[in-house]
Parts: sequence; C-alpha cells; structure tokens
Amino acid sequence: MWIFAFVVLFIAAFPVSSPRPPEAAKSYVSARRAELVDQFKEFLSIPNIAADPNGLKRNADFLVAQLRARGAEAQLLTADGLPASVPAVVYGEIKTPGARRTIVFYAHYDGQPVTPSEWDDGAPFSPVLKQVDGEERIYARGAGDDKAAIFAQLTALSALQSAKIPLKDNLRFVWEGEEEAGSPHLEEILMANRKLIEGEIWLVCDGPVAQNREQTLIFGARGDAHVEITVYGPSRPLHSGHYGNWAPNPAMMLVQLLAAMKDADGRVLIPHFYDGIQPLGPVEKRALAAAPNLDDELKRELALNRTDGGGRTLLELLNEPSLNINGISSGQTGAHSTNSIPSTATADLDLRLVVGIDAKTQQQRVLDFIRSQGYFVTDRQPTRDELLSHPRVTYIKADAGENASRTPMDLPVAAEVIKAVESARGKVILMPTSGGTVPLEAMERAAQTKTISVPIANHDDNQHAANENLRLQNLWDGIETMAALMTMQ
Repeated sequence: MWIFAFVVLFIAAFPVSSPRPPEAAKSYVSARRAELVDQFKEFLSIPNIAADPNGLKRNADFLVAQLRARGAEAQLLTADGLPASVPAVVYGEIKTPGARRTIVFYAHYDGQPVTPSEWDDGAPFSPVLKQVDGEERIYARGAGDDKAAIFAQLTALSALQSAKIPLKDNLRFVWEGEEEAGSPHLEEILMANRKLIEGEIWLVCDGPVAQNREQTLIFGARGDAHVEITVYGPSRPLHSGHYGNWAPNPAMMLVQLLAAMKDADGRVLIPHFYDGIQPLGPVEKRALAAAPNLDDELKRELALNRTDGGGRTLLELLNEPSLNINGISSGQTGAHSTNSIPSTATADLDLRLVVGIDAKTQQQRVLDFIRSQGYFVTDRQPTRDELLSHPRVTYIKADAGENASRTPMDLPVAAEVIKAVESARGKVILMPTSGGTVPLEAMERAAQTKTISVPIANHDDNQHAANENLRLQNLWDGIETMAALMTMQ
C-alpha cells in the first residue's frame, strides 16, 4: 500500500508534461498524412486568380468555415465604398483568457494568373502528387504561394487543440485576397478595421525558405515599382527591305535605351539610382556574415556560369535596389515572324526598392535618364503632332509602387520569434531583407506594429510560373513551425 501511495505522491509532485508544440504537431501529422493531403487538395482545387472573383469568394468562404470549425471567431473584412468585386480579407481570432498579448498571422489566398496549356497536366486547379528526386510534391496553383502557409496555420491549430496545449496569447489571422495584384486595397481594409487587426507582432507567412532548405526568418522586404516604356517608330509596320536603314526601328531604339541603363556587371548606370540607401546596422551585418553562401550551388542548379554584382553574393545584393526587364514586346518571332519594321516596342521595368529609397523617387530617376537620352516623354499616348515634332518619343506608364520595410532584429519580440522557430527547426538563417515584395509597409502603418516573415515553401516551387508545386516535407515542417509560434514564450 505504501508503495502505491508513494507513486501517487510522486506523480502529483511531478505531473506528466504536455508534449512540446512542435512534437505535438509532428505526431498529429504523422497519424493523418493522407487525410491532410486530401484536405490540402480540396483547398487547392478552388480557383484563386483575380480574373475569377467568384473563385476568390469561394476561397474566402471556405476559410471562414475552416476557422469557425476550430473555434475561432471569423468574418470577412472590407471597407465602405469598395466594389463588391474587391476580394475580402479573411479574418479570424482566438481569444485567450488572461492573454499577455496578441499575435497576428498573415498570408494570402489569391494566386498568380494561369495558362493551363503551359502546365504538364493542363489543369492548374486539379492538384497532382508526384515523386521528385524521391520526395513527394503536390502540383497546383497556390501550392507554394501561398495556400501552404494558411493550411499550415489551420493544421497547427488543430494539432494544438488535439494535444490540449493551452495558448498564452490571443491569435489573429489576416488572410488577403489581393496580394498577387499588388494589395491595392489592403491598407484601406485594414484601416477600416483597425481594432481587429492590432497586434504586438505580425508574422508574415509568405515566400520560400533558403535554397539549402534551412528555415529562414526575414526581417524586411524590398519594395517594388514598375515603369512601362513604349518607344515609337513608323505609324504602321514597314517592309524591312524597302525601308530598312531609313525608317527608325523602335525595337532597336528600345534595346539601345535599355542597354544604356546597366553596365556589363549589372550595375545600374542611371544617375543617383543608389542614393539614399539606409545602411544595415551591426546586428544585420552580423546576420548576413553568419548566413550560408549558397551562390555556387545555385549557379549549378540554374546553369549559370557567371552572375551580376561584381563578385558580391546574392544575399548582399538583395539589400540594394535593382532594375530588371520583366519583358519586351515588338513585332513577331518564330513561325509568326515577318520581314517588317514594327511601329512600337514596349518593355516593362521592375524596380526593386530598399529602405531609404521611395518608389516615386526611383521612377523619376528612370524618367530623367530617358529624357537625358534625347527622348520626349509623355504619360499618355502621343499625338501625331508630337511624333512629328520629336526625333524620339516614349510613352511612360508608372504604377503607385510599394516601398521597402525593415524590422530591427534586436527587438525583444524578435528574440522570442527566433527562439520559437528554433525550437521547431533548429538553427535558423536570419536575413535583413527578402528579395520579393510583400505589403509590409501597409500592414505596419495600419496596425502600428512590426513584421517578421516566416516562409515555409521550397525555393524551387515554380512560384508565379507553370507547374507551381510544394514539397510536402516543407508543409509538414511548416505546421510544426506554426505550432511553435502560436505558443511561443
């Protein structure tokens, strides 16, 4: 009898502890992998492109139901005066009695446009499992960007509830439906619902982990601005034999103009292009120095003999502004090619921004450079008189742009985020800035908070392209990561 009493007293003094959140998530997934894959397929099967507002509404309604099924208060957020066609922000909240603070998880449920004929199976919204190098991947639009993050958050909630692991903080979920369109209404919707979206930190779950598959935490994002340039030649296409060497060719003019913008190492030659960069602090510099240099592996993967940047690494160059040509169009090629001088040539320039350089300022620097090359610049289609009055004419379209943002790495909450993610994934790579653009500035202004990005997708997920995919192990790892963040100390 006394032995039994001793055992009871021992158990009472040292209660059996609950599993750690990442371990609970791992056990939950291990017991349900096939079921979870089917659930993820159901989500991926709902079309999510801007050209299909009904599909976006179906996604939003599906997610509200998923949140409510897990005990969250959920609704769709919009703002007064917005057209019904503007996708709503999906909002959810789990309130915790005696919560110390509120943590907000962001992701987006919309995806890039699709051309089904470019996909191997011709069906971007019919998810397919495939073996790639001995590992399972799921192929569908949105698989990596960004439905995986939403599904990981939902599954992490289920895992914690199944293991009866209590929360310490209020959790809020903000899932956007316009990110791939540039988030034109996000800030307006957030500002109209400010009390709902406040939080000590926003965890932005979008993008890929490092190229070596190690978990990454990113403390900022480049901004983005576009400049579309159209150059004019003859008022109609001309026979290249009858008029070649006489009629100016706008395609040639355009490529000469673009070539003047960069040197052979990719350094932008536009005056003042690099002026105003806010330098990294000592903490950020140490993080960059500690991050692995994966350039050689990437060069082999991408069949690149050389890279731009004068020998500097990819991670270093992500902290500088860039100028990229997204595409050029003029005349025809291939089977449709004709022996003619085209009447126009157009290029879309993508300007990535860093902290300290404003979108409008950078766009103006490009316009000033174009003028310095002898071009008359107009912000509308030129008139016949303008074409006759100037030897070189260009029509410029510039978007509103999105500025860069960066969160200090030494914030107290940043240390907690790092510790939580390390509890799930081991040592993580810390990056001051990501190459891609996320509307961090809009979030931070509206919620009066800071942001840290926690990506989970694989780097080779064909993001924004045909055959987008997600390595399933990244999904399982992401569920563990989300569980750790939802319960971080």
